[in-house]
Amino acid sequence: MLDMQIREIKKEYNAQIESVIRSAFLELNIPLEGTAYEDPETSKMFEAYNTDRSVYFVVEMDGEIIGGAGIKPLRNYDQDVCELQKMYSAPKMRGQGMGQQLMDRCLEAALSFGFKTCYLETIPMLEAAIKLYKRNGFLEIKTALGNTGHHNCSVWMIKKLK
Repeated sequence: MLDMQIREIKKEYNAQIESVIRSAFLELNIPLEGTAYEDPETSKMFEAYNTDRSVYFVVEMDGEIIGGAGIKPLRNYDQDVCELQKMYSAPKMRGQGMGQQLMDRCLEAALSFGFKTCYLETIPMLEAAIKLYKRNGFLEIKTALGNTGHHNCSVWMIKKLK
């Protein structure tokens, strides 16, 4: 197994995690419009998650940021609901178990922030991610919650936190 570390984002990681996120869209041919690709937060991740009840974790390997995921309150919704956001990885991170570790850290953070429910949005073509979410107790729901601005995400999932 490669030596990878999970840590909270720092401002100096912004450009690297932005590159990971945008590269994943291009590599996997994910729609750019109405997704995290065009989200203004994607270029300022440290600032976007440097707020109450929010955290973004990055995966670092040999000084390089190769993935990340975060938790924030779900915009324009119940204060007890958070959103798992911007969970993306570079190809070298995939299949190493780090997605599960990122998920664990995010859900632990959500609990520590007092959230009762975790919501996420994704697109149908990200089958491996959807399998990970389902393995972690996320259930598909019929409609979007809150107002994320990601109109191209048509898979909505929710998980009750313990």
